[in-house]
Amino acid sequence: MFIIERDYRFEAARVLPRLSNEHPCSRLHGHAFGVTLVVKGELDKEKEWVVDYYEIDKIYENKVHKLLDHGYLNEVEGLENPTTENMAKWIFERVREELDGLIEIVISEEGETRCRYGLETK
Repeated sequence: MFIIERDYRFEAARVLPRLSNEHPCSRLHGHAFGVTLVVKGELDKEKEWVVDYYEIDKIYENKVHKLLDHGYLNEVEGLENPTTENMAKWIFERVREELDGLIEIVISEEGETRCRYGLETK
């Protein structure tokens, strides 16, 4: 069994609306987010890989990147309260529809904080 990972990055703005007015994240702010897709699977005997990274790229671009990069996250359906935890779950659910073997999403803010969500973290 193999585990492969593919990293991405996007930049977006957000407000965390459930925080007190004194909290800095209750105001409009932006982050450079890192996203890692973690896939688990057997080696394809013919191609000798788990999955083509190009296929992962196409899925991520269409299901996530186009909607989030340089956007206002609060306006994305399902991300009205775009905490890192909610974003990780949202990305996992969208990508899982098309990417067999997806077991986890790791999302970071500026590379300093991380949240993991997926089958292996339940």
